[in-house]
Amino acid sequence: MLRRFDLRYLAVGACGGSAFLDMYATQPLLPGLRVTFHADEAAVGATISALTFACALAAPFVGSLADAIGRKRVIVGAIVGLALVTFAAATATSLQSLVAWRFVQGLFMPAVFAVTVAYIAEEFPQQTVGRAIAAYVTGNVFGGFLGRYVAALVASRWDWQAAFVVLGFLNLAGGAIVLATLPRAQRFVRQSSTRGALRAVRTFVRNPALLATYFVGGSVLFSLTAAFTFATYYLAEPPFNLSTVALGNIFFVYLIGVAVTPIAGRLIDRVGPRSAALIAVGTSACGVLLTLVPSVPVVVAGLAVMSTGVFAAQASSQAHIGAVVTERRSIAAALYLTVYYLLGGLGAVLPAAVWSRGGWPATVALIVAVQLGSGLMAAAWWVRRRTASQ
Repeated sequence: MLRRFDLRYLAVGACGGSAFLDMYATQPLLPGLRVTFHADEAAVGATISALTFACALAAPFVGSLADAIGRKRVIVGAIVGLALVTFAAATATSLQSLVAWRFVQGLFMPAVFAVTVAYIAEEFPQQTVGRAIAAYVTGNVFGGFLGRYVAALVASRWDWQAAFVVLGFLNLAGGAIVLATLPRAQRFVRQSSTRGALRAVRTFVRNPALLATYFVGGSVLFSLTAAFTFATYYLAEPPFNLSTVALGNIFFVYLIGVAVTPIAGRLIDRVGPRSAALIAVGTSACGVLLTLVPSVPVVVAGLAVMSTGVFAAQASSQAHIGAVVTERRSIAAALYLTVYYLLGGLGAVLPAAVWSRGGWPATVALIVAVQLGSGLMAAAWWVRRRTASQ
């Protein structure tokens, strides 16, 4: 039987996976949605950006909510609410209504993401926070893969509406796992003061190390979203001409992240979030450049390397929040999500102008430039790991 402590790793992984199922589920469907709704890349890309922008909009409010009523209650309630909205999205009859339901989905997700990060920072011993964050990001990775793959598989057999029905049931299953395995917070201190929350926000937005953390996290999500969104178009066109199912299979590269992210967690615990982030961003940039080779196996390998670096950078960013914030962590994590998903949402639409003019090479150049900027930001502003003598 698993010990309670072991179950907490499973629980935080299930938190991330349950919500992340829906985040990018429409990515392998984009070429088909473009034909179904007679729309361009930017219009169908809104099925992703609307959700991520909603995350950015809702994130500042969930921190105060979780500080007032508790961690587990907010997480489980948000997952159940997300499942119900996912079922509702299956009823959409136009691109506009689908985008609207995707926006509502995004309103529920920060309550899972931000509160789970705060739970980890409070409930896990400091020497294991990196591994706990890695378990959470591993859940994100697996959920991101499963949502995309299931959506592609179901849509190829039936239609995209059926894909949302299946995803809704998967959300409910994930919520049940969280309800059963996530222990109630033992170190949670209820904080309902609005004035205190606003004071915390003012403090956080004046902290250069924290702002740099937000920028790095958002930049790596921008890179991930841009790479997989426009690689879908790239591989659906000549000379590759991949089908919807084949495009869904591309996301098997995410499973590499399931294996690598726990290693990244141990790396964070050993060398600190800053050094781990620099290694991760450099690895990711190399992977993006590899996709320039016009071969499906090489492009897939490049995406695998790129996404592995992104997952490690995400874990480093979220671990760094715990390193520089000692109270009101839900609010700090919520502000992180605001920037994170704002920049991530731009990754689905902003590169469209570059794509239309220069295709995949120009898109790769934009992604690498953003990654280099995030690496420089971490090098300049993130807190260095303190040694025992310090």
